Amino acid sequence: MTFWDHLEALRSVILKILAAAMAGFIIAFCLKQPLFNLILAPSSPDFILYRWISDVAGMMGADASALRDFNVDLFSTTLTAQFMIHMKMAFYFSLVVIMPYSLYLLFGFVSPALYQNERSSTTKVVVWSYILFMTGIVLDYLVIFPLAFRFLGTYQVSESIPNVITLESYTDLLITLTLLMGILFELPILAWFLGKLGIVNAAFMKKYRRHAVLVILIIAAIITPTTDVFTLSIVTLPIYLLYELSIAIVPK
Repeated sequence: MTFWDHLEALRSVILKILAAAMAGFIIAFCLKQPLFNLILAPSSPDFILYRWISDVAGMMGADASALRDFNVDLFSTTLTAQFMIHMKMAFYFSLVVIMPYSLYLLFGFVSPALYQNERSSTTKVVVWSYILFMTGIVLDYLVIFPLAFRFLGTYQVSESIPNVITLESYTDLLITLTLLMGILFELPILAWFLGKLGIVNAAFMKKYRRHAVLVILIIAAIITPTTDVFTLSIVTLPIYLLYELSIAIVPK
């Protein structure tokens, strides 16, 4: 193929991705109620995480009712805010949904230039990158974001100063934490690349394991600005397990 043939093939791939993104956006935009039921679920005291913690605490003889005893109302303060947030969340949801299709098209464009062994390795990297990214998103939605929202939404420096939480700040925090956790869960892939480049190896990562644990604790504390050890442990453990997984997959 000539340079222009490659350019035409790339243009075709980009147009297909844009068409899929537009279709996904339109569908998500039309399904407003189910979309925002999903997005706003962590703001409810009946969210699955709060019910699970209460059930576990009840089996252990403790009282965790205070965790579900909260009410945070969301407000919209500008005329166009709700419509723009609706469009933004439909767009982001569309990107997540069409990601496998986009990766498939991009890999189909690149794969003819790869040798068989390179094609096999690249396939594994792409598949595992997607799985890890989605795992980070699910963990954030089910655990990290609800706990962060529960703490920040009810935190007050004084009882005379009520919290007025806007829908925009809620969705911005959700998007930020989701993206951050998705990126953090790419740690094994990053370690694998650095190992292939000879920058790190298993011995190096084992040697600095204690330092890594400290960094992980700091990151977990930043992600979940709560004061209890339980929440910190929930966030720290998956990231630490990813670090151990990274040690297992990098060269010895």
